[in-house]
Amino acid sequence: MSQRIDHHPVLGSLGDRKQLSFYYNGTVYTAYEGETIAGALLAAGVRTLRVHEEKGTPRGIYCNIGHCYECRVHVDGVPTVRACMTLVQEGMQVNAGSLLPTPLKKGGHGA
Repeated sequence: MSQRIDHHPVLGSLGDRKQLSFYYNGTVYTAYEGETIAGALLAAGVRTLRVHEEKGTPRGIYCNIGHCYECRVHVDGVPTVRACMTLVQEGMQVNAGSLLPTPLKKGGHGA
């Protein structure tokens, strides 16, 4: 179920926008032209965009203005892309950030 705003009190009707398809972790999602990755996934009910690199705890949208980097994803093979600042493109491949080995830290994954 979409949680998008279709009519805004100031901007008016937002319903006449081009639909785009993109993939998140292999699943196809729909976005509208001009939407960010974070906005499209949020509207589709996706709340976890990555996991903490060492602890594996879920991370998602926090500031939504590009400052905190909590929404980092991999886009078309490029790591650490901010989902809140990146517009969806047709056919874009987006993948969640994952747990990484941390061999230099005691008690970390991979140690």
